[in-house]
Amino acid sequence: MSSDTSSKTVGGKPLIGEPVDDLEARARFAADAAGPVSLGTYVKGYRDKVRGGDVGSLPAVLGLLVLVVIFTIARPSTFPTALNFANLMTQAGSICVLAMGIGFVLLLGHIDLSAGVVGGVGAGVMGQLMLQAQWPWWIAVLAALAAGVVMGLLTGWLVSVVGIPSFVVTLAFFLAWQGVLLFLIGTGGTVAVSDPVIVGIANNNVPVVWGWILVVVSIAVYAGVNLVVYQRRRARALVTAPLSVVLARVAVIAVLLLLATYFLSLNRARVATVQLEGIPWVVPLVAVLLIVWTLVQNRTAFGRYVYAVGGNAEAARRAGIRVGRITIACFVISSAMAVVSGIIAASRLNSVTPDAGAGNTLLYAVAAAVIGGTSLFGGKGRARDAIIGGLVIAVINNGLGLLGLTAEINFLITGFVLLLAASVDAVSRRRRSGSGR
Repeated sequence: MSSDTSSKTVGGKPLIGEPVDDLEARARFAADAAGPVSLGTYVKGYRDKVRGGDVGSLPAVLGLLVLVVIFTIARPSTFPTALNFANLMTQAGSICVLAMGIGFVLLLGHIDLSAGVVGGVGAGVMGQLMLQAQWPWWIAVLAALAAGVVMGLLTGWLVSVVGIPSFVVTLAFFLAWQGVLLFLIGTGGTVAVSDPVIVGIANNNVPVVWGWILVVVSIAVYAGVNLVVYQRRRARALVTAPLSVVLARVAVIAVLLLLATYFLSLNRARVATVQLEGIPWVVPLVAVLLIVWTLVQNRTAFGRYVYAVGGNAEAARRAGIRVGRITIACFVISSAMAVVSGIIAASRLNSVTPDAGAGNTLLYAVAAAVIGGTSLFGGKGRARDAIIGGLVIAVINNGLGLLGLTAEINFLITGFVLLLAASVDAVSRRRRSGSGR
């Protein structure tokens, strides 16, 4: 988002920015009331937008495709298999969820270094309540989420009310919450997670028939929503993408979902007498969270406020937005999503360890959000960026593991990809500023 907010409104109030003269205002209104544009005009507009620095998730998508091709060529017998594809989806689950939460904080131009450990504490609370207090899984999960909300409230309050920089606050809590986790579990100890519902999140699969039904219904809903939005914008004579572009977008998503479902529906067991097929439960869980946060960002006043604060906090404050409340809410979202991520990780490992969330988890999550296209400078990013970036990270880890490369090579390549993504973000921001976008 550009810092020029002269043409934007939030809650019906114009954001303070450069004045817009009457001639420019009429030109903008005429452009917005132009209705559907031609395919050539749309392509030219997208090309100009990319040249102006607004590349979005394009570099991450292209990078993901390149990585898939490279690892498929390097390990044709192991990488492009149904078993590895399912493992890849499961590995990416916790990173994507954590990155989606951190993305809200990044949209404000802040950082949350404590999110990974918050997830570990939440998983520890859940595990101890199920193991020691014999609580049902759903009450233990609610208690863990409540603990995450409290930690997020405290972090957001210190950042927005007290005025301590988010880097300092979250770095302090990165250390403090590790102490809390050690208190919950004990040094060198582990908390076993054996509840079948929790364990099933990352280890069980949706029945094949229900998986196909879920995907077909999802495609139908996605297509219907896109067509309804197109018709409404066209009826109101608002600028919109050509119908061919809308249909192409729906077709691409449909093909990707159907191919993924086909591969995951194959029997991927290494023993012929065992059936291992279906979509891992973690995939629809991540998909539901993606839909929820996409709707929040794109269709609610809160989402518009988040982008307004990230684009220009002072202008948003003058427009009547309560910046402090938005900041606290975003840290709460980050912490709550961190707990969900911690639960997914605990499901995958069947346990919670004292170092849960304290290793590379946070770094991978931040890298996923940035690689996917979320700006470190605030005001730019989508929930889907976390998914794309999370898949990039998971593909790198998975592919390098299949190649038998050591951990230091993995870190070097992941660090280089993150640095490249941050460089693209910085250059794109400079070009957007220069082009007035």
